[in-house]
Amino acid sequence: MRSIFTRILSLVLMALSFGSNVSGQEWNFIKEKDGIKIYTRSEENSEVKSFKGVADFQTTMEKMSKLIGRIESFEWWDEDVTEIKVLDYKEEEFIRYYVVYDVPWPLADRDLCAEAKITNDPVTGRRMVRATALNGVVPEKPDKVRIKNYWQQWVMEPMGNGMVHVVLEGSVDPAGHIPTWIVNMVITDTPLNIMTKARNVVEK
Repeated sequence: MRSIFTRILSLVLMALSFGSNVSGQEWNFIKEKDGIKIYTRSEENSEVKSFKGVADFQTTMEKMSKLIGRIESFEWWDEDVTEIKVLDYKEEEFIRYYVVYDVPWPLADRDLCAEAKITNDPVTGRRMVRATALNGVVPEKPDKVRIKNYWQQWVMEPMGNGMVHVVLEGSVDPAGHIPTWIVNMVITDTPLNIMTKARNVVEK
């Protein structure tokens, strides 16, 4: 599975110049693959678009809860992650963590410090895990580019009959000298790859 950084690198090496100015705040449907619908949206405070993936998984909330928002489930993350360090953790409330992403040369590796907050609705069974960047917690390293503009949110709701409705939203600015238009061009791969991998785990 190719990561967003690998896709970005390929386009950077081919790119000469390009400009864009997109406005509007509505979700735009981009594509559907294997039952996963992908959308993007432009944001007023960022040149990088947000993404959204929507799908119904044939699984249980118990399996989804074990996968999303638990420190013991980090091993299913992107294969380009070379280091994960849990900084702080309170079960079913929050996880603070530090991640290093291996990025192909000539781009520098990226790292991220984030906090994921977990909320569960005991009435509806709805579970939300929302992660945002934590800046100023882990010192920046000279050989890595720190990702500072990042958020990602999972919303999982039981549908009955062994199905769970899953929505993944987020946005990530990989920072450094990467044109925004390239990031936006490959951003739809992020929710598709992550949700496909998650579904493969929980539907076993």
